[in-house]
Amino acid sequence: MLMPHPATLRELVEEYEALIAREAESGAAKTNQRSQDLAYTLCVSTGTRDVRLALEKARRQLAAAQRPVAPMPVRHTGAGVVEAREAGETVSQ
Repeated sequence: MLMPHPATLRELVEEYEALIAREAESGAAKTNQRSQDLAYTLCVSTGTRDVRLALEKARRQLAAAQRPVAPMPVRHTGAGVVEAREAGETVSQ
């Protein structure tokens, strides 16, 4: 599954939560079109069908994106070939 860029996902979550908070403060009985569009986009972006699940998954993805990722160990085999040890792929340089 494709994953949205963390910055894009963060913007979607923040805008959706701000709109929902404003709607709750104003006592709106129904959500406006923009919040519905954001809910749909969050669901599509996270592969869910419920906005609550989409928000949970988005938060997990954003938390994971902030963790540092260790570089993949590589081994130089000579003749301009670098071998990725864990992936088992070779890449010519």
